[in-house]
Amino acid sequence: MVKAAGTFGRSGPHDFILVRASAIILALYAIFLMSFLVSVDQLTYAVWTNFFAGMGVKIFTLLALTAVLVHGWIGTWQVLTDYVKITGLRAFLQFVFSVSLIIVWLAGLLVVWPVEGV
Repeated sequence: MVKAAGTFGRSGPHDFILVRASAIILALYAIFLMSFLVSVDQLTYAVWTNFFAGMGVKIFTLLALTAVLVHGWIGTWQVLTDYVKITGLRAFLQFVFSVSLIIVWLAGLLVVWPVEGV
């Protein structure tokens, strides 16, 4: 079995499971948000803020952001490994995408966690 330092998991099957699990989490989160948007009569700042002030929503949002990080990390590694054959360019692109994913995760954490109800 091939073990590569650029993968998120320990092996190919482990990465396969992580991608599928993260996709399920993201699908559930999308359904959760859509059901909220459909169920609310009028979407105002107060409604939106109170929704994200709940601890369950914050935790689910951070779980979804982590799923984005894992899914993007593995997907980027797989695509770059398959299509970018120049090692230096592939390493640079992987670094840029990885740092971008981490910044998105941190920004999500800093935006969602301090939200308090109105």
